[in-house]
Order: sequence, then C-alpha cells, then structure tokens
Amino acid sequence: MILKKNFLLLLFSIFISYFASAQSIKVTLSGLVKDAKSKSAVEYVNIVVKQKADQKFITGTISDVEGRFKLTELLAGTYVLELTIIGYQKKSQEVTVGSLNAFLDLGEIILTEDSQMLNTVSVVGKGAIDGLSDKMDKKTFTLGNNVSQAGGSVLQAMQNLPGVTLQDGKIQLRGNDKIAILVDGKQNAMTGFGTQTGLDNIPASAIDRIEIINNPSSKYDSNGNAGIINIIYKKNKQEGFNGKVGLITGLGSLWERKENLPTIRPQYQATPKINPSLSLNYRKNKLNTFLQADYLYTQTLNRNEFATRAYSNGNSINQQVKRNRTTDYTTVKSGVDWSPDEQNSFTFSGYFNREKIIDKGDIPYFNGDFTQRLRLWQFLEDEVKYTVTGSASYQHKFKQPGHLLNVGFNYTWHREDEKYFFTNIMPVFTGEDSFALLSDEHVADLNLDYIRPLRQGRIEMGLKFRRRTIPTDMQFFPGLNSPIDVNAGGWADYKETIPATYANYVLETNHFEMEAGLRFEYVKVQYDVNPNHNTYKSDGYDYARPFPNLRLAYKIGSNNKISVFFNRRVDRPNEVDIRIFPKYDEPEVLKVGNPTLRPQFTNTIELGYRVNWKKGNIYTSTYHKMIDATITRIATQVPGNVILYNIFQNAGKSYQTGTEVVLLQELASWLSFNTSAAIYHNKINAFTIINRYPVPIVYNMSEESITSGNIKLNTMFKLKGQTQIQLSGIYLAKDIIPQGTIGARFSVDFGIKKQVQKGRGELFLNGTDILGTFITKKSIVGNGFTYNSMDYLETQVFRLGYSYKFL
Repeated sequence: MILKKNFLLLLFSIFISYFASAQSIKVTLSGLVKDAKSKSAVEYVNIVVKQKADQKFITGTISDVEGRFKLTELLAGTYVLELTIIGYQKKSQEVTVGSLNAFLDLGEIILTEDSQMLNTVSVVGKGAIDGLSDKMDKKTFTLGNNVSQAGGSVLQAMQNLPGVTLQDGKIQLRGNDKIAILVDGKQNAMTGFGTQTGLDNIPASAIDRIEIINNPSSKYDSNGNAGIINIIYKKNKQEGFNGKVGLITGLGSLWERKENLPTIRPQYQATPKINPSLSLNYRKNKLNTFLQADYLYTQTLNRNEFATRAYSNGNSINQQVKRNRTTDYTTVKSGVDWSPDEQNSFTFSGYFNREKIIDKGDIPYFNGDFTQRLRLWQFLEDEVKYTVTGSASYQHKFKQPGHLLNVGFNYTWHREDEKYFFTNIMPVFTGEDSFALLSDEHVADLNLDYIRPLRQGRIEMGLKFRRRTIPTDMQFFPGLNSPIDVNAGGWADYKETIPATYANYVLETNHFEMEAGLRFEYVKVQYDVNPNHNTYKSDGYDYARPFPNLRLAYKIGSNNKISVFFNRRVDRPNEVDIRIFPKYDEPEVLKVGNPTLRPQFTNTIELGYRVNWKKGNIYTSTYHKMIDATITRIATQVPGNVILYNIFQNAGKSYQTGTEVVLLQELASWLSFNTSAAIYHNKINAFTIINRYPVPIVYNMSEESITSGNIKLNTMFKLKGQTQIQLSGIYLAKDIIPQGTIGARFSVDFGIKKQVQKGRGELFLNGTDILGTFITKKSIVGNGFTYNSMDYLETQVFRLGYSYKFL
C-alpha cells in the first residue's frame, strides 16, 4: 500500500506529455462561376481570398474555360471571397472555413449586373488539435514522438497512448480488447481479421502514425465494438531519391525477478534485441516507387507465471509456466504509385512477412507444500508464419476537387506452420508426444468507394465483398502413456462470405454538425470439421443486419464543442476461437475452441465535450455499451480430473459504462505535458453455459461487476541541441476478467532523443518499466476450484538506436 501511494505521488510529480501529431490538413475550396442570364460558364474570373479581419491577401486564382476554380491550402478561419471580371459586378462572399471536410464545393456562383449580393457559405476543413480530430471520433499519434517506447514493437509503443492498455498481450481500448486492427486502412492476416495477432513483433520503427477510432463511421467494417486501431506505415513523398536507414539494439530481463521452481531450465536473462531497418523512395514526375524492409530479432522471457490451483476436495497444485521465446521477424513492403494524368492514379503494392518463433517451455507441478514434484512438462514450439499480400487500387478524381471514386482489390495468403514437441516427465515414466498443425488462410477483398463534396458537407458511399477460407489440419503423435486426446485432431475448414454496402452523410454549419450513416452486411460462416471428431460437429451461422452510426455536434463558440455518438457494431468469433483442436503447451489448463460460438452485438452511446485554448485542450467523454451474447472464456473442471478446460462461450448480456479525460498543455517552449484518466464500470449478468469438451459440463455464474480505470502521466522536455527527454507513468487499477479479477499494476518509462548530423541523424536511449514493478496478478474462481497467479514476464527493456536520413 505504501509503495502504491509513493508511486502515485511520483507520477503526479512527474509532468506528463505524449506529443500526438497535430495534423492540420488544409482545405481545398472549389466552385463554378456562371452568368445569371445565360447560365453559361464565365471564364477567367479573378478570384481572391482575404482575411475578413484585416483584409490581408491569402491566395487567389482564376476560373478555367469551364468556369471552374480551385483554392487550396486554406486554414480554418473566416475569409472574404472576391470575384471580379470586366462586364460584371464585383461579388463578395464571406466564407467560414470549419474543420471537418478536406474538400468543399461552393456549387454555382452567379455573376450578374444586378446589385451586389453578400452570401455566407460554411466551408469545412479537416484538422486535428494535438491528436484529437475535430469530429472527436479519432485520435492520431506519431510514433516518432514516443521517445520512451522507441525501438520496441507496435504493441509496446501503444501502451502509452491515451485510452489504451495492455492485458495478456492484447491491446484494450477503455478496458475492452474487441478491436479491429487495420494496416494502412485495411485488415490484414498479419494482425488478424477481427482479432489481434503479431502486434508484439511489428517494429515500431516501421510505423509513421497510429489512429485510434472509438466511434467508427459506416465506411469502416462493422466488427470491433471497442473501436478501430489503424497502423499506418511510413511512406516518403519527397521528389527524387531519398531514404532512411536505422539500427536499434537492446537488452531485456537484466535481473531475475523471481527464482524458478526447482529442477527446471534457467530463465532467459540479458535477452538481446536487434532491429535494422531500411526505407527507400524514388519519385519522378508521374511515378513513385517505395521499399521498406525491417528485420527484428528478439529473445524474451515471454511468460513466467507462478500459480496455485486449489480444489474443493482440499487438494492443491503449485506450478510455474516459464516460456523462453526467440523470434525472427522479417518484413518487406514495396510498391509503385503511377499517375498518368491529374485525374487518374494507380497504386500496386506487395507485402511479405516471415515470422519464426521458437518457444522453449518448462512447467513443473508440485504438491501443496512443495515436498513432491508431481510432473514436469517441457515443450519445444517451432512455428513459422508467412504472410503475403498483393494490392491494386485505382483512384479517379473528378473535376470537382474532392470528388473521388476509389476501387481496390486486396489478396492475402497467410500460412501457419506449427510443430510442438513435448516431454512428459512423471515420477515413474517419461513420455514424448508431438503434434503438427498446418493452416492456410486465403482472403480476397474487393472495395468500391465514392466521395462527393457538398456545399456544407459531403456524401460517402461504397460496396465491399470479402471471401475468406481457412483449411486447417492437425495431426497428433502420441508417445508412452500419452495425455493427448488423439481423437480431437483431423481437419477443419472455415469459410466466410461477406457482401456489404454503406452510405454516410456529413453536414456542417456554423454551429451544428451531423454525420449519419448506415452499413448493411450479410455474413455467412460455415465451419466444417472432421466427422470423426469425438466432440464437435460441423456448424455455422449467417445474418443480415444493419449497422447504423450517428454523430451530432454543437459548437459553443470557436473553442468549445459538444458531441453525441451512437453506433452498433459486431464481434464475430475468430477462426482460432472456434478451432476444435486442444492446445497442449500447458497440459493441465487446456484451451479449446468452440464451433457453436456466435457473434456478439454491441450498441454504444457516447457524449463528448472538448475545450480548446491557445496552447492546449481538454477532452471529456462519457459512454455506455450494451453487449448481447458476450464472448468470453470459461474454465471448467471435469469431476475427478485436475485438468481445467478453457473454452470460449456466449455468456449473455454485459454492460460497460465509463468516463475518459484527456488533457494536453504546453507549459513553456521547452516543456509540454499530456495526461489521461479513465474510469469504467463493467457488469456481466448471471448466465449458464455448457462446456462440451471433453464431456458436457454445466457452469453457472452469478452477476459480476467491478469499477476500474487507469491513469497515464507523461512529460516531454525540449532541451538545447535538439534534445528531447520523455518520462512516462502508467497505473492500471484492479479489473474484471472472465471468472475473476486482475490486480492493479504500474510502470515508469524513460527516453532521451537527440538530433545529430544537421538533423539527418537521430540517436535515442530509452528504458521501459525501469523500476521493474509491472507484475500481472490474477484470481479466478470456477466450479470446484480457484486459480491464483502472478506473472513475472519480461517487461523491463533498455534500447539504444540510431537512424540516418539521406536525400
């Protein structure tokens, strides 16, 4: 308790900052000039934009032979648009540039010999203040500003972002891990379709920025009730030849936080990290080519959990799950952008990824007083994953700026080649078992999107079609007195077909904003399994449902805005969640899929309020989620057996209500800070389920609820000599997990970055969890057992890196 209080005092004494990129995307204004009588186009009209306040000239142009004009790079503000040409009366219009749409069409502007007219037109531009979009639905963060996490993985880099937490290797938004992960705006087998995979191996050095979308519009796929995270790779657009080369090294697990149980192999210590990277770009006239390559080698103490299982008959088992992991991760991304003319452009790109994982694990089992070792289970996992993605896209720009037609096709192949070798050391014998799994995923996506600017907004509409298949084969090879269920192997085929259409309308006036959309999806999933499987049979589901979204906002002056959101989203079971094969890396806590699992549907309402001032802003939101057919893991025990079977189930209705606050402020030219805090209440109604593997077991759970939250405190110091220092602190309160709770935990990170070689070079040094305090504690209560654990996995890592830009 004293340690926690001291830590909180430490965090509040540390100034806080995380510099999200304030992306001020400028506005393009267009229109068509016509004669009042003949309605014909008026060419060569002089069009000038001036500041309303002081009549200062901003920009200008002339109308073309079709009477069209375009004014670019306008910032938010109030302007006067003046149109003059010999033979017509001078015309002036007051133009208020807002902050939602990058392109606005003023429509027809009529020139006449009548008296001068003064019209007011609202023009909306796209922008962001310190990461939060003006729609308040999205936060954007540049990873280059995250000094304390530089050189790590995308998963590690995101844990400092407001509203984001990590639990069991997964990202959570507002305490919820049901997130859709996109790569450059598209779902990818590397990060999972509706799931989270691979994030702990994607080098942060390859990423430009990350977008967090809590309230997605209908143009996005409907899956992910917690929201969307869009990972955007770096891509240089400079003219000529340019690039960047970098090298990052590091060490983790510098000291042993908890000693192993007796008779097992040592934990990994002083684990090396090596990440060289190369980025090349060549742009010439109508052609742009790019190449990005990254290699990541890491050793990690991936899991180091000490647990006690206590059973209702009085027996108890003490165990340790220690997993030493070695990972090789290679990524190459390349492509070509070709613009044959100003209206048409093509992009062709390819992506290749190879991930090699070697896990060496030891799981000793002891009796309650550690006087007898009951079993030692050792395993070797040899897994290779390949991902190949090919993309082709076409964009047509109509003459009206911002009026676009986009067509894209993406094909992804993902192979999972996994082999496990087990040694089962019992008091009277030693057995050796193994299994091999081969899975090939094929995904084809076809997209068509249409955008048209309006006088006070825009319309968006589109179509999407997806076909996804995953044939899987599992073969078990039992040894002496094998504990493996050989009848649970065989083949399984997953097939998914999703046609979808959407429409979205955005409106903005001087004080009012509205975004209303509807996405309609038909989903058909068929899961065919080996007819000889001893428990599960072929199954599937289908549905056709609308997914609406609505955002209403009112501007209270120029620096205050209040918004109301509503959306409906779905979380479909992942293929691995319904996969029928038991996993034996932990033989007495088995994870098994459930092909009878069905989607969960979520309705969300949210109220947000933001206040801006000269050097900062504060954003507050309150939200409520109503979830039907909640997907969660449930562990049950077969009577007379110590093994726990952990299986996904639909647990009925659950609810989440919470508040989030994000504050950003520049205190001085050398010091800025950011802090975020979230508090939420999770509740799951009482439910009854049946775990069918290996035999039907009925499980009843009464209503559960808990109030939890987190605080993130960061600071950024800008020193002389182009040097930056960042301190970060995170505190996560006790939270609810399936059948139990996860304890409070905290960490402190540090980083320093310096520009060298006239800004072309960059050096950094950082450390994560520098106090070594981030320990995961869980407590689970099941039918006739309790499970209490503490995981001392690797969280403390120190890194040193260098990068150089060349032109």
